[in-house]
Amino acid sequence: MDLIARPERLPSSTYVLSLCQALNLTAAVVSVTIAALAGEKMAPGPAWATLPYGVQFAAVALLTYPASVFMRRFGRKPGFLCGAMTLIVAGCVGFFAVQQSSFVGLVLAHGLLGVYVSFANFYRFAAVDQLPAPLRPRGVSLVVAGGVLAAFIGPWISLGLGNVDGYAPYSLCYASFAGIGISTIALVGVWRQGRGIEATPVHMEAARKAPVTAAILAAIFTSASAYMVMNLLMVQASLVMDSMGVGFHASTLAIQAHVIAMFLPSLVTGLIIGKFGFRLTLCAGFLLLIATTLLALFGSGGFEAMLIGLILLGIGWNLSYIGGGALLAKYLTEENRHSMQGINDSVIAICATAGAFSPALLQTLIGWKNTNLLCLLLCIIGFVMVWRATKATLT
Repeated sequence: MDLIARPERLPSSTYVLSLCQALNLTAAVVSVTIAALAGEKMAPGPAWATLPYGVQFAAVALLTYPASVFMRRFGRKPGFLCGAMTLIVAGCVGFFAVQQSSFVGLVLAHGLLGVYVSFANFYRFAAVDQLPAPLRPRGVSLVVAGGVLAAFIGPWISLGLGNVDGYAPYSLCYASFAGIGISTIALVGVWRQGRGIEATPVHMEAARKAPVTAAILAAIFTSASAYMVMNLLMVQASLVMDSMGVGFHASTLAIQAHVIAMFLPSLVTGLIIGKFGFRLTLCAGFLLLIATTLLALFGSGGFEAMLIGLILLGIGWNLSYIGGGALLAKYLTEENRHSMQGINDSVIAICATAGAFSPALLQTLIGWKNTNLLCLLLCIIGFVMVWRATKATLT
């Protein structure tokens, strides 16, 4: 009743999901910080060091759609609880794997972490399941804003637990996943799930027959391409700064500034969408990504240019990713929301995986500037898709 009487306010359940997302992204930050370092110590050879992290991404890409099917059948809350319990197991497996120097165990731990992420990635969609259309952009934005906390908590956990006397390096970082999982279970336990329709055969058939509009395709392409460009340029920027002789401390600060730029705008992105509309917001996101590539192509090439580019990259990702998710939520029906959200996040996971694994290869084969040319082309395609898809119905 409160939501109906005061539609300008988000329900308390949205804030709970934002905290869940903060925990999810905290686990992600810790994982990306320690995965290669732990893998390097236990891998049979240097080429295998990133295999655990690769398996994590592969698990997300493979299991995102099955996770959406599970939640369509059994509900959001059972899915999120299942993911959180998997995270606890991942933390225990990772802790003992590092303690016993078991590389196979480490790979298994990151695979389980990928299972958890497959469920947790749907927090932002769960936040808008029962929201009226005007509040959906703010709901998605608020949940993604949980990354602001993760940008600070994740490094704090990694630095504080990375090397503790009496424990193998990084083992307690993996153990922290169990604590994050337990905290998630507590939050999901108090979260009030919105009511959805039962996934009957009639509704499933309606979902299969629901048209895939140009706006839905544009929404999926926007989120997925923005994630791919962000991952690709962020990782390759680290390699480029290293080749430039930039110190580890300076490059770390640049990446942290990028991560803050990714999530801090989430506090207002929903309001921006509400005021200026989907078209201008999404196009602005692509323009910022285009500006990032142009700076790399025609800028000075120094550390300051890299830092500014990474900040623009983070803000551009934020507008594109959140805007794409909100646009998708606007056009989905109750019948097809689970299936289309599953397809959307599967495509994002595949593109994010490609963006995470290809930087070193592209840096070797075509170099930094040509990589930015490829990203520029991708952003121009996205800009045109959004402009055309939103012309008839959106401002």
